[in-house]
Amino acid sequence: MSAMVTAAPQRVSSRFDRTASAADVVKGLNLRGKTVLVTGGGSGIGHATACALAGAGANVVVADVNAAQSAAAIAAFLAAAPAARMRYLPLDLGSLASVRAFAEGFLTDTPQLDVLVNNAGIMASPMGRTVDGHELQLGINFLGHYLLTRLLEPALTHTPGARVVCVASIGHRRSDIQWDDMDYHHRPYDRWEAYGQSKTACALLAVAIDTLWGARGVHANTLNPGGSPTGLHQYLSDEERQRQGWLDAAGKIPDRWRLPEQCAATSAWLASAPELAGIGGKYFEECQEALPWHADEPMAGVKPYALSFESALRLWQVAGEMVGL
Repeated sequence: MSAMVTAAPQRVSSRFDRTASAADVVKGLNLRGKTVLVTGGGSGIGHATACALAGAGANVVVADVNAAQSAAAIAAFLAAAPAARMRYLPLDLGSLASVRAFAEGFLTDTPQLDVLVNNAGIMASPMGRTVDGHELQLGINFLGHYLLTRLLEPALTHTPGARVVCVASIGHRRSDIQWDDMDYHHRPYDRWEAYGQSKTACALLAVAIDTLWGARGVHANTLNPGGSPTGLHQYLSDEERQRQGWLDAAGKIPDRWRLPEQCAATSAWLASAPELAGIGGKYFEECQEALPWHADEPMAGVKPYALSFESALRLWQVAGEMVGL
């Protein structure tokens, strides 16, 4: 008797490419009646994601630390789309107390949550710590989102077909999880390594959510949004951006970079596409499931450790201890 051959899983793809915008991927969809929460939705890629989903009819909640910037961005959007629904709630992901207070208030008013987009983040910050003592990038990019997601579990699991979108980065290639000293208490601080670790953690969060909550109808995916000149660069000088190849000698942005609205396309697609119902635990870029990372094309693809089932479950437990769950 010949051995049974198991077919390799088919790569998930779409009709969209890197030129598509968030508005393009939701065109023709009706998201009325759905509630969407976007962290960091007051600016940049997060705001572009929020606008696209609200434009398709969703009731969008923007959770952001910058109240003035968020209010102005929301007002400008609603002036152009007065029938849309978008509101602001304050959230500081660098404070576990703020996350707890936010979740408590949110659940009181909103028993169901169709989509959670864990988008907010910082990049390459100098060594610093959150008010709870965690390394700043790990704390804001990952631990705040981890706690938020855990606390919003009742609203997600109460909603048929709920989705979680965790925004990672090609920067995950810079570091796996440094289990012995995630918070840089003993080893020298490297801000790019710390950023990479935090984004690997974001990817693993999606894997863990999908593994643990998938049977209850909640599916999660992660993504690399791609490069765009947003506030994420606040800690970088022009000289540093030139060394990275993110500015040319004349101070111009390279052609390979895209608008925030284009970088938001994958998040909006993962949050809304009917064809993705029931799909989870995968890493995407440019509205396609990513291929494995390879040195010949270093700015694309996913490293295997960012999708490790074992690491995802280990991190879920470790993070729970770090945030007091």
